[in-house]
Formats: sequence, structure tokens, C-alpha cells
Amino acid sequence: MEKSLLTAKATLPAYNRNRLTTRIVHLGFGAFHRAHQGVYADILAAEHNSDWGYCEINLIGGEQQIADLNRQDRLYTVAEMSAEAWRARVVGVVKEALHAQVDGFERVMEALCQPQVAIVSLTITEKGYCHSPATGELALDNPFIVADLQNPHQPKSAPGVIVAALAKRKAAGLNAFSVMSCDNMPENGHVTRNVVLAYARALDAELAQWIEQNVTFPSTMVDRIVPAVTAETLDKIERITGVRDPAGVACEPFRQWVIEDNFVAGRPEWEKAGAELVKDVVPFEEMKLRMLNGSHSFLAYLGYLAGYQHINDCMEDAHFRRAAHALMLNEQAPTLKVQGVDLANYANLLIERYSNPALRHRTWQIAMDGSQKLPQRWLDAIRWHRANGSRYELLTLGVAGWMRYVGGVDEQGAAIEVCDPLLDSIQHAVRASEEGDARVKALLGLKAIFGEDLAKEADFVAQVTEAYKLLLAKGAKATVAQYAQPRG
Repeated sequence: MEKSLLTAKATLPAYNRNRLTTRIVHLGFGAFHRAHQGVYADILAAEHNSDWGYCEINLIGGEQQIADLNRQDRLYTVAEMSAEAWRARVVGVVKEALHAQVDGFERVMEALCQPQVAIVSLTITEKGYCHSPATGELALDNPFIVADLQNPHQPKSAPGVIVAALAKRKAAGLNAFSVMSCDNMPENGHVTRNVVLAYARALDAELAQWIEQNVTFPSTMVDRIVPAVTAETLDKIERITGVRDPAGVACEPFRQWVIEDNFVAGRPEWEKAGAELVKDVVPFEEMKLRMLNGSHSFLAYLGYLAGYQHINDCMEDAHFRRAAHALMLNEQAPTLKVQGVDLANYANLLIERYSNPALRHRTWQIAMDGSQKLPQRWLDAIRWHRANGSRYELLTLGVAGWMRYVGGVDEQGAAIEVCDPLLDSIQHAVRASEEGDARVKALLGLKAIFGEDLAKEADFVAQVTEAYKLLLAKGAKATVAQYAQPRG
């Protein structure tokens, strides 16, 4: 397969791949990682003689991805999609690719304990951290954590695997590595540190102390829209490049990476590939989570209910477009601490990116795992508005849209396939409540999402209930049109 991918009509890895060393082990070889961090590393190897290579590991699921990658000599294609043209790049920075359940846990430990490994990075989605999104703390009752603490020498969770590797490195007298989250969470480095240290403390206080003293957990902000790969995507990549690549991925041309410069064993010169290395990522994370991810979730739930399959379909509805823009600028931007960024320009750029007709980013995909996303995308901003006495109607409409969506039936009476790690709790709240006021109250009672405070805020509850009842009475299109009107 290597010969065929290296004959693709694409930017090819012209550098000597044998020079690369496995310096980064990455957990979660999904579409986003391939299109984002993998591309930065490939640019550094191609244009700046970098020798930083990757070992890719999937812990749970994604067996086929790893098999496909290995079958084609660990090469894969990234296609950038714009309305004008698609441009392809074959990425060559992967040195090894493993699956914990196929290759075995010992092989994974060997990879993580190579002396030159300096960074373990993660794209495992929010739920992979086994934490409570409302508090950011490790959920000790999470089934994976319960199982790993009972069998710490064969862990399956990311926190368990990282701690097992650090314990082994400590015992062997090897240096520690930095652990870098690239997932969409506020203070993702802080969350990662919390769950790793909490898990380590539950096992061995001395090990936890060693991790605290020797490991850093830099935060990052990552941005690139990468729709889920479909058969249609792979067909299009094949038409462009002339080569079938089951590990291929397509994304928008835009990419951004802001990284806290806090590494214990060195790092690639990512800034040469366009990344920003900063002391404090949090203001950038908040900006992206609230303005981009927050408006994306708003469009996902309400757009799905309105019958729009893709984000660019939502953008063709002037009311949805206006509502998303107003949400960003009127309700999310005022809550931010970021300095030196033109937020009006950022909002306009986001609307432009969402309108890209080539992306076809499914509302259903963005709607997944809402329980993990709502706290940082909407609820933190709502708390800010409540503390500052300002208006937040569109945020409450978003919450009502999520509630209508997780009810599991769309406006035509068809079933919605709701995907969420808290699905049992959500479905129980739905089944145990009557439609209307009682449904809103039941869902606000999910403390893992809404915390202890919001259900007690009468004005917030009233606003969500009003929006929810409007969605029931008028439907999503008419309700969004009403909320999109300029404020009086």
C-alpha cells in the first residue's frame, strides 16, 4: 500500500522517514488528531528537518483505524476542503501504531516507556477523562476507574494507562514525560492533572507525589473543523488523489493551536508550523469553547430539530445565522478574559467557516455527548451573566434545545439517536417527568451537568421553561426566528 499512497496526487512526505524517532505517544488516533496535530508534525518534518515522530495508540475502539494505518506503512491522507478546491497531503510522521486490545497491554507499556518519549498527548473526547464535567474532578465511581483501581496492572482508561506508564518509568529510573490534552475542555491540562493525580493517589501516595513533582500537564487550545469521515468523504479523497485511503480524513483549511509552553522533556518547535506558544492558554480556550463550540452546539440541537442535517444548512437560514452571530457577540464575548483579539472579527470568521459548503459537518455529530459539553460551552457563561445581571436568552434557548433533543423524539415524531455517556440518567429523567415544566425541572436536576446551583435559580429556570414551551408549541425554526430578532 505504501507505494500507492506515495504516488498519490498530493503533497507527499519527501523527508527521510527513517530519521524520525518516537518522541510523542498519542492516545486517541481519531479524525481530529490526524487532521490537526499530525499535520503540524508533518510540516515540521518536511520544512524544518524535525525528527519528532508519533506512536499512535487506541485504547478502546478504533481497531480498524490502526489496522488500516499499519497496512499502508503508517501513512494517511488529509484533504483540506473549501468551496473552491480540495487539496491533499500525505502525512508520514507516524512511526508506530498500536491497539491495546489487539497488540496487548505490555506492548503499549513498552511504547510509553521508551526512554526518548517526551510527551504523551491525548484526543480521547471529554468522556475519556472519566471526570465529572460539572466539577472537573475524577469520577471514582466511573466504571472504567472502578475496574482499573481493582486491576491497576491492566488498566483500560487513559488515566489508568498514563499512571501505569509513569510508575514503570519511575521504577526504571527513566525521566517523566509531559501529558498534553488536546481535547475541548476548559483548562484541559488542569483537568488532566486532576484526574491523573487523583487516580495515582488512590493507588500509591508516593507515586502521586513523584508525578506531581516531575510531570507537567500543559493546556492547549485546538481548532479545526473536522467532520466525521463518511464513505462519501473517502470516495472524494480517492477521486482527488487517485488512491483509496481508509485512514484518510477531510477538514477545513483553517487550523489553530495555542499551547502552554510547559514541557519537562522538550517539545517540537511547533511555532515554526504556525502554533502559538503562550504562558496562559485559558483565555484562548474560553474564547474558543464559548464562541465556536458554544455556537456549534446551539446550531446542532436547534438545527437538528429544525431538520437541518449540516451546519452549513443552518447557515442558509438567515434566522439561524443571525442567532448564532448574536449568541457569540452579545452573550459569549462579554464573558471572556482574552486580550488582544478582535472578537467581532473572530465571530465573522466563524460564521464564514460554518458556511463552507464542502464541510457538511453533521448536526447530529456535534450533538453527541452533550452532558460533557454543556458546562463549559454554555453554563459557565450563564453563571457569569447571572453574577453580572446581564441578558442571556439565546443561551437559555440552547439549553431548551438540548432538552428537546434528548427527549428522543423530533418534531416529526421520529426517534432521535441520542449518544451520551449519561444517557441512562437523562432517559430516566425524561421518562419520569411529564412534558413541559416537569420535564425542564427533571433535566435541570441532573447535578453532574447543571451542578447544585442552577436548578435553584428561579429566573434561569423560568427562562429555560419559556424557551422549551415555545419549542414545543412553535417548533425550532419559528422559535429561533423569534429569538433572533434584534433586542429592544
